[in-house]
Amino acid sequence: PQGIGEPSVYHAVVVIFLEFFAWGLLTTPMLAALHQTFPQHTFLMNGLIHGVKGLLSFLSAPLIGALSDVWGRKSFLLLTVFFTCAPIPLMQISPWWYFAVISMSGVFAVTFSVIFAYVADITQEHERSTAYGLVSATFAASLVTSPAIGAYLSREYGDTVVVILATAIALLDICFILLAVPESLPEKMRPASWGAPISWEQADPFASLRKVGQDSTVLLICITVFLSYLPEAGQYSSFFLYLRQVIGFTSETVAAFIAVVGILSILAQTVVLGVLMRSIGNKNTILLGLGFQILQLAWYGFGSQPWMMWAAGALAAMSSITFPAISAIVSRNADPDQQGVVQGMVTGIRGLCNGLGPALYGFVFYLFHVELNEIDDRENLDKAAKTNMVNPTDERSIIPGPPFLFGACSVLLSILVALFIPEHSGPNLRPGSYKKHSNGAQSHSHSPQMGILDVKEPLLEDSNV
Repeated sequence: PQGIGEPSVYHAVVVIFLEFFAWGLLTTPMLAALHQTFPQHTFLMNGLIHGVKGLLSFLSAPLIGALSDVWGRKSFLLLTVFFTCAPIPLMQISPWWYFAVISMSGVFAVTFSVIFAYVADITQEHERSTAYGLVSATFAASLVTSPAIGAYLSREYGDTVVVILATAIALLDICFILLAVPESLPEKMRPASWGAPISWEQADPFASLRKVGQDSTVLLICITVFLSYLPEAGQYSSFFLYLRQVIGFTSETVAAFIAVVGILSILAQTVVLGVLMRSIGNKNTILLGLGFQILQLAWYGFGSQPWMMWAAGALAAMSSITFPAISAIVSRNADPDQQGVVQGMVTGIRGLCNGLGPALYGFVFYLFHVELNEIDDRENLDKAAKTNMVNPTDERSIIPGPPFLFGACSVLLSILVALFIPEHSGPNLRPGSYKKHSNGAQSHSHSPQMGILDVKEPLLEDSNV
């Protein structure tokens, strides 16, 4: 089927909303299933699952983008949504298979990359930031609403009902792609044969990383991104589990926390970010955002009371201004015809962190013996947490969340590096020859606004998947 109407941003918006709304519903059942499946070394196993998934996504994203340049976007939208949502019904059938398939699904968990390319196919460059903003807002809406709905349904009707509903929404998304989404890649841009060659340079996940050291300014920016995003990627893979099992949040409170921080992040990235960029400039906005991130991670690390988590969550929302500002300063330091290259470098660094961060956090939790050996009965959570805090010989009485303090130290190093980033150096990047694809997977990254979308993707993907 050719789909309904002409290709539009609204087709992409519906696909994104349905996929991540389905996963958002599973936030509460997933946390319970994780603890029940891995009662020993829960944080370590959580980190390994998400680490494998993130690394596989990093390795496969360029290849899938290159193949979609040849074969079209619709088939790869169908492929990525199907395999990303395939683990959902396994939660009730076999939790072990559920987590195994989640880690392996990282090979296809790149729906955003294909969606970005889809939007780039059908928009002019001056329209692209607005289109990405619409996709971003839809993504945030699914994040704000679905965990709370899932927590309510789980409490009233049980986890089975939530899993069935999430599966039905995922199937609806697949049917929507099959029947309603038209192909965005023009027929003349596709080769006549499916055996046409692809650019393996374009499909190489390390290609953009190898260009990092060719310009000193971009090198400083990429080091800043790595040191600051590594703890953020790890944090979002384990933080909601940490709130639920260690701090003693109920499922409803975790859902409310996600909603509040999501809304505050949207406000920070729209209202606050615009004011700061105009008043103090790009570089100072980056430094301010990193400062908020250090405070947030330190508060998470030392905090042992629920109110501390809420206060740190507000700081986390403010720290979300960092990466849009980084994306803007990257764009300013690159020639117009090199925007895709430099944005691709930052995206590659962040993709690598999505694999390394969760594994690092899980390993640090394991080293400090932060385990979930208590019975996960809701009435005993507060009691167990308070008992651990009273015992002066327990590491958790001093540092409840050790990985967050490691993250704060990493962000402090990123601030020291960011201090050397020039505020205005003009377009000076010459990373060498780069084959531009007007309809390729890189074309989505020509807009500085891509950084805003990148900030939010791990939050939903890691916390819910």
